[in-house]
Amino acid sequence: MPTDESIIEPAADDEFLISRALKATPAEVFRAWTEPALMADWWGPHTFTNPVCEVDLRPGGAWRIVMRGPEGDEYPITGVYRDVATDERLVFTMDCSEHPVEWHEAVRANGGKSAANPAGEMVSLVTFDPAGRGTSLTIRTRFETPAIREAMLAMGMTDGWSQSLDRLEKLLPAPERNGLE
Repeated sequence: MPTDESIIEPAADDEFLISRALKATPAEVFRAWTEPALMADWWGPHTFTNPVCEVDLRPGGAWRIVMRGPEGDEYPITGVYRDVATDERLVFTMDCSEHPVEWHEAVRANGGKSAANPAGEMVSLVTFDPAGRGTSLTIRTRFETPAIREAMLAMGMTDGWSQSLDRLEKLLPAPERNGLE
């Protein structure tokens, strides 16, 4: 279940939207999203690690993260940055075609159509809005079809992002250290 700190809002039938108020500046949150060592520390569910995290932070630049589950299974995600506005916004694609066969089968069983990449190419918009003395972080992901969105939700996307945001929040500087409390 998502934590009380996450806000899951209704979105278009082909979108997923989650936001969280963070007690850190937009610059600090943006840095955690764009520096590979920091991103590797928080991305993914609680029990996952990220042995690979690469970021070429520029429009047209590629990014890659490999999530490793507690059983050792790896879930690579690759993408390309479409827009980078420092401390304000990131727009990037997400491609999960390198995920394990079992993951692909689960997506197909829940509505994904493509044999090679049943989740299709997802596009995420992440915004870092100043909010009081912190940041309102919003993640909006668009899917190729509503069926793919439903498949991803059925497979736990809400919990995965909520847990990632829990990890991100713990990684950020304490409010008393960044002058926000």
